[in-house]
Amino acid sequence: MRFASLFSRPTDWLFWLVAALCLLPAISSPLALIFGVVMASLGWIPEGLKTGPVAKKLLAGSIVALGFGIHLEQAIAASKAGLGIIVISIFGTLILGWLLTRALKLEHKTGYLISAGTAICGGSAIAAVAPAINAKDHHTSIALGTVFVLNSVALFLFPAIGHLLNMSQEQFGIWSAIAIHDTSSVVGAAQAYGDQALMTATTLKLARALWIIPVAFISALLFRSSERRIAVPGFIVLYCVAIAIAYLLPQGAPLYELTFQTGKRVLVLCLFLIGCGISAKRLKEAGPKPLLLGVGLWLTISSLSLIYLLNR
Repeated sequence: MRFASLFSRPTDWLFWLVAALCLLPAISSPLALIFGVVMASLGWIPEGLKTGPVAKKLLAGSIVALGFGIHLEQAIAASKAGLGIIVISIFGTLILGWLLTRALKLEHKTGYLISAGTAICGGSAIAAVAPAINAKDHHTSIALGTVFVLNSVALFLFPAIGHLLNMSQEQFGIWSAIAIHDTSSVVGAAQAYGDQALMTATTLKLARALWIIPVAFISALLFRSSERRIAVPGFIVLYCVAIAIAYLLPQGAPLYELTFQTGKRVLVLCLFLIGCGISAKRLKEAGPKPLLLGVGLWLTISSLSLIYLLNR
């Protein structure tokens, strides 16, 4: 691939400008994904640029960087306090996702990735689980697209429902951490609801993020073929190392926070690049089944967790 070929057309410059804008706080994850889909649909991707491999490398790095933002003591405390609902919601979602995937006759790796994203923390979970199950680029792209469409809706819908049902700050914080996919949207929705809701939601969501590690291992085991040994993605190990460093060397907190924030912005750029692999044609070929699965899982986990919280 020649460097000059990446800037050979006027639209190539527009592509790189949009990519750079995705590093700014004003651009949200869903918006970046939409930008990528638009670029792909219009054929404005620079010739010779393989966005899939680039996105994979950046995703791995951003996941490791996010590990520095996990406050281990808070996450463990939150896990202990809400261990029951965390375990039931995560593995209940994965099991229900498996059943619905079979019922819909959806491609099983795409269905599993959508289930993992719904169960844990959206795009980060999908990015971590995809290499563990040897998913292809189109599996990951469709799963991310499905999860982030619903994620965008939840960001605006959940606070309205919370106020309508007169939920307490703690109730809404727990509900948003369980039922909204992506951490950034959880923070956005909880922040709109109140400070206490934000604190509760952030702590519990970070606790759920720790479950990326065991779920990735279990996923590798479930999807192991007879010819392939279980492959533990290297960035999962580095993710654990990042969490350990942040815990054992707290004096580096300012650097860890900078790394964490950088990882969040790079993740948004990754979603733009992944969106570049999702054209309108590919979405049409995928059909309505991925969205039906995502909506079914989302409505189930949202409704059941809401009923539990309002009646406990």
